Amino acid sequence: MKRGRLRVLLGAAPGVGKTYEMLEEGRRLRADGRDVVIAVVETHGRAPTAALAEGLPLIPRRVVRHRDVELTELDVDAVRERHPDIALVDELAHTNAPGSPNAKRWQDVEELLTAGIDVITTVNVQHIESLNHVVEQITGVVQRETVPDAVVRGADQVEVVDLAPQSLRDRLSAGLVYPAERIDAALSNYFRLGNLTALRELALLWLADEVDSALKRYRAEHGIRGTWQARERVVVALTGGPEGDTLLRRGARIAARSAGGELLAVHVSSQDGLRTATAGALASQRALVESLGGTYHQIVGDDVPRALVDFARSVDATQLVIGASRRSRLAALLTGAGIGATVVRESGDIDVHIVTHAAAARGLHLPRVTGGALSVTRRLLGFAVALVGGPLLSWLLFATSPDDSITTDVLAYQLLVVVVALVGGIWPALFAAVLSGLTLDFLFIEPLFTVTIADPDHALSLLLYVVIAILVSWIVDQAARRSRAAQRAAAESELLATVAGSVLRGESAVPALVSRAREAFGMTGVRLVSRDGTVLATDGEPVPDERMIRVPVGEASTPRAFLELHGGELDASARRLLDVMVVQLDAALERSALTETAREAGALAETDQVRTALLSAVSHDLRRPLAAAVAAIGGLRAAGDSLSDEDRAELLATADESLATLSALVTDLLDVSRVEAGVLAVSLAPVDAAGTILAAVDELGLGPEAVELALDPDLPLVQADPVLLQRVVVNLLANAVRHTAPGTRVRVATSRLGPRAQIRIVDHGMGVPHERQDDIFAPFQRLGDTDNTTGLGLGLALSRGFAEGMGGTLTPEDTPGGGLTMVAEFPVAEVAASIPSSGAAS
Repeated sequence: MKRGRLRVLLGAAPGVGKTYEMLEEGRRLRADGRDVVIAVVETHGRAPTAALAEGLPLIPRRVVRHRDVELTELDVDAVRERHPDIALVDELAHTNAPGSPNAKRWQDVEELLTAGIDVITTVNVQHIESLNHVVEQITGVVQRETVPDAVVRGADQVEVVDLAPQSLRDRLSAGLVYPAERIDAALSNYFRLGNLTALRELALLWLADEVDSALKRYRAEHGIRGTWQARERVVVALTGGPEGDTLLRRGARIAARSAGGELLAVHVSSQDGLRTATAGALASQRALVESLGGTYHQIVGDDVPRALVDFARSVDATQLVIGASRRSRLAALLTGAGIGATVVRESGDIDVHIVTHAAAARGLHLPRVTGGALSVTRRLLGFAVALVGGPLLSWLLFATSPDDSITTDVLAYQLLVVVVALVGGIWPALFAAVLSGLTLDFLFIEPLFTVTIADPDHALSLLLYVVIAILVSWIVDQAARRSRAAQRAAAESELLATVAGSVLRGESAVPALVSRAREAFGMTGVRLVSRDGTVLATDGEPVPDERMIRVPVGEASTPRAFLELHGGELDASARRLLDVMVVQLDAALERSALTETAREAGALAETDQVRTALLSAVSHDLRRPLAAAVAAIGGLRAAGDSLSDEDRAELLATADESLATLSALVTDLLDVSRVEAGVLAVSLAPVDAAGTILAAVDELGLGPEAVELALDPDLPLVQADPVLLQRVVVNLLANAVRHTAPGTRVRVATSRLGPRAQIRIVDHGMGVPHERQDDIFAPFQRLGDTDNTTGLGLGLALSRGFAEGMGGTLTPEDTPGGGLTMVAEFPVAEVAASIPSSGAAS
């Protein structure tokens, strides 16, 4: 039996229209004469979707009883018995009820396909197994229902049902996706504009990769080797040289010229490991590639041009960017065509860009020699070449050279001395020169087999030969020494540049300098200690011993600190470098001290600002209730018994109200002082958010005409201080009631978002401009409220301070349709139970 075809409608989020699109396609196919049935569809109470399903044959669902609850699932047997041409199956990732033949709906679909029935189904991108954790990082919501990638990738056709993020939010606000009580929470959580944009990009990229894979399969099946330029792919060849950054940026600009362009960087290393690049340069270039949105690849191949072209073809590259040759014209003339010319010849239909750079055509250069002038290994190798090469050369010349070939013999031994000098330096070369001179005299100069010379010209030639050998050896040795000096200078310059950069980076400069000092001088440990012995920074394992070097940082008479280096000695050159690092350390310590002073001064300035505002508030806002209370009590005292009972009761009520207002104001002032000082007492415990909200509503005396409650009955307990949490809700609720539009109710909703619980208080007033939303949390701010009877302007400042003191957050958002929504988030108790509560919040 021929297997059925699977068509998947992929969406970025709920509500984009996957089910609607599936039903529309079913109606179109049925109009074309195809036998289409609805195997299962979920309308979620959306009237347009339900209306579209009318008129299509519906296969009754199978009823499953689980824990005395009747659940309905896709009836696979009924669909197979009906055997339509096409079955419409909604929500591919759905988990079937316990007791069903298959655990997942995608397994039901697999059975239908095996039976030869075509299936059109829907799935959201968050349900694809490989993308599940990515979606969780974006939205903070864990998806329990997933579909294996192989199921979706194995579909015969995958289509994205796309909708712009703002359009989806507009649909949500209009009530076309969720019921009214879920709209605010959805808009502020999963359906945030940033979340939807990221999910949309994820869905489109996934589909683009799937299309690309399908294209590769098609080309492989049909034996198509040429490049199809369906998407711009730019490959940049890296050698690890200084031109790498230039090439990468040029490649990135080329890739950016077309939508969906890709940047790939590749480095070719040899199989024998002899052709190596600077690891540090490649690491920095790899980081640059990733920052430019590209990918880095490393391949192995002895034929660099062939390896580059093969890699470019394997990834369907359209452009290949390489650097201009660093060889000089003479080197190119002697060694033939370089990598660039070969790549151009082999590239075929791939465009090749040869980019010039600062290092182009600088000619050949000798590799840097590490270690001493020449290492012990190099010198020993030079002696070995002299001891082995000398006898072999003597045997070859003695066996093949004619008697009158003394000139050839001398030049041959001269070449041996030059080779030994290049390998081992001056001392092996001197040894080879003396040994070869004696061998020449003994084997090739009359009288033979003696160390005497009969002809004075031969004696002069032998002397000149020895002198030339000594001079060549000396030149090679001096070149090695200069190479070492240049390498040392370059290393010191790099170190000093890094040190200077560490200082410029600010607060991390001190530990960075200490770490760099240990690495530069090869110490087992380095630490920086203050004059009183406090360790300011350390790196490695400092072990005090007789070789410890202690250097004062700062003025020798009054140093800021001491730098201790453990595990080695320093020569004069290293001492000079250490002095530079100590100066940088002194500058870093001074910068840290100045930064700390500036921070303290800033804190003092903020404190002074709060104190000024506090005095202003005390002089104005406290004066009114205090004056009213004094006047009322004074009136009672002055009138004595002459007041009527009604007047006396009125004065007492005035005094009572004024003193209560005064008490509340003083309490707020004390609380804001504690928040500013970081000594707010907090006692965390599991708290029922719904109970706290109801208590706050009762405290404010609000009824159903003023407040609408949408409390999640499944919300777990939150980790908070019950008293402070109620203060937060009372302040936010009172503020919302005061500012909401007449005739509208304030909405209080609770929901859970991952490990945190949210309390959302929504009003429909004038709202607050986005750029001024942070200002409403400043103490003594009423933000245009000129009614001085409403308090000191501390409510929101206290609410945010209380929330943060309990490990939560308080953020403002715009209410859809106008107004302000205050979102208070706190950790749920089951997540925060492992975190011990503290007695104070700082």
